[in-house]
Amino acid sequence: MNDRRRTRPRPGTLQRGFTLIEIMVVVVIAGIVSSIVIMSMGVIGDDRNLQREVYRMGSLIELAADEATLQGRDFGLEIHRSGYRFVEHDPYTNRWAEIIGDEILRPRKLPDDFEFELFIEDRRVSLDADAATTETDEDDDRRSGIDNYAPHALLLSSGDLSPFDLTITRLSDDAWLRLSVLPNGEVRIGKEDEDFE
Repeated sequence: MNDRRRTRPRPGTLQRGFTLIEIMVVVVIAGIVSSIVIMSMGVIGDDRNLQREVYRMGSLIELAADEATLQGRDFGLEIHRSGYRFVEHDPYTNRWAEIIGDEILRPRKLPDDFEFELFIEDRRVSLDADAATTETDEDDDRRSGIDNYAPHALLLSSGDLSPFDLTITRLSDDAWLRLSVLPNGEVRIGKEDEDFE
């Protein structure tokens, strides 16, 4: 009998543990919080990819504009839904040709989930799925010019640039950034409701 008295709680003291439901609620809350943290980290990483693509293109446009002025060459920018490329005007044939052998101004492709939308003078331009085709001269393996072709934007040796607005959208969540080229050659990146950088 003495053993029973020792195991019984004293009157006035309350012994209580966690119930199974309380433990399950804590586990569910911890799971929800950790999933939110993991998803937000993924979104930040995707935003970095979006920003990287926009800033890369802005830098390449500025570089091509500088090269056009310094070297006396006229460049064009062709944009399609999933990428872009720079082309060069040949004054002797009066045709546009793909730039060959220039690793910096080579054609670029966007990641699979990204897409361009182009506006010139506030009008949306219908973009092709791929770049315009060029013909290859098999005798000397050089690209010939493109007939009946004009790029979307011009980067001229005179320093003039064609103004345009280009939106890059990530299709999975409709996140986007805008790249704007102003008539004075300034490149701005941002959103309509934000200050441009």
